[in-house]
Amino acid sequence: MTLKITLTRSIIGRPEKQRKVVQALGLKKMHQTVEHKDNAAIRGMINKISHLVTVEESK
Repeated sequence: MTLKITLTRSIIGRPEKQRKVVQALGLKKMHQTVEHKDNAAIRGMINKISHLVTVEESK
């Protein structure tokens, strides 16, 4: 199973830790979507920035 992660809110004015998590997920621009395998590490990163992204599950 994979997760489609889309950056829906800007990182301007966000703490450095949140910016680093967004960068680590491979997101660079608004409305950009990346796919990652569903695992505990990725879920933890999404949990840290859940207010900035939308997540869809796909097979």
